[in-house]
Amino acid sequence: MSWPGDTTWLSVRSVSLLVHVVARSLGHADATSTGLWGVMADLVVHDQGMLLILTGTVALVGVDTTVMAPARRWLPVESWQLFHLYAYLGLVLVLPHQLWTGQELLTSTFATVFWWTQWAAAAASVLIWRVGQPLWRSRRHRLVVAELRPESDRVTTVVIRGRMLDRLPVRAGQFFQWRFLERPGLGRAHPYSLSAAPDGRTLRITVAHPGGGSALLASMRPGTRVLFEGPYGRLHEGVRTRRKVLLMASGIGITPIRALLEDLDQRPGEVTLVYRVGSEQERILMDELNALAELHQARFFVVTGHRVSSRRNWLPAHVAYVDDIEALRLIVPDVADHDVFVSGSPGWVEAVERAAIGAGVPPGQVHIERLAS
Repeated sequence: MSWPGDTTWLSVRSVSLLVHVVARSLGHADATSTGLWGVMADLVVHDQGMLLILTGTVALVGVDTTVMAPARRWLPVESWQLFHLYAYLGLVLVLPHQLWTGQELLTSTFATVFWWTQWAAAAASVLIWRVGQPLWRSRRHRLVVAELRPESDRVTTVVIRGRMLDRLPVRAGQFFQWRFLERPGLGRAHPYSLSAAPDGRTLRITVAHPGGGSALLASMRPGTRVLFEGPYGRLHEGVRTRRKVLLMASGIGITPIRALLEDLDQRPGEVTLVYRVGSEQERILMDELNALAELHQARFFVVTGHRVSSRRNWLPAHVAYVDDIEALRLIVPDVADHDVFVSGSPGWVEAVERAAIGAGVPPGQVHIERLAS
């Protein structure tokens, strides 16, 4: 699961709300002697729905602030997911003010019923799909942690067992929001991709844990109950348009790519896997990757070395003299005839996407998953 887009400033939504509140207050201030702050206080106390809209505006602006680049540098993605829920609260609180006082919405009974119905439908959708369905699926499948296996001192594989998993509509390459009900830090939603193709009996994730909630996973006990939401993501075979496939991953991004390599319908030579790591010590799942590549007769390349910091590219620093597009064509000469599946850190993924399109791959054949810690 990845961060939202590279947003640097507040969204149009937040700016519009703030401009509306200030402009309306200034308009009233011109007609009174109480000043701007006095007018704002009077509106909040006496205007219908103003206290709600003020609270909702604070919630929405707070959510948008966490998407700004400075906030993303220190805020873990799990914490952002928690803050993100306040956007629903903000929308619930803001809209009634419009429905109560907006003249365009009160001109007829039809208009009033129509817009209140839209608001109720949106609220019901949130309750059904973000609350009801996850709780129902979690109760139905009764997931528990079955096994924990260290892949390195910073990566742990978690095998999760449950009931009727063959009826869960999930595909290799997708991710879930996981909540492990053992301790407070694990109760937050953690977005982890499957690292093995679903087999109808178990689900498997492989998680890097540099710190925070992810680090607690390594010390979980088998039998820990698991709640989940999903599946999400379009990094699966269902979006495939070509027989030939290029799989590219960096770092922990190898997890959904490894699941895809296992699950893809393929004939010998149709799949190429490129796995980039900063150092040999950072390689994970290598025995499985080698075994799967041999089984399916897929071409497998490991690119080792940290990227050059002076420009955005997908190659390591020791071959920075090679053009990104040229390197891609050297590995896969007919790359334009491939679907390209990419998973890794945002900067690396963008570099691969740019190189693939530059090498002639149509944008619709590039399928990406940006991961962030």
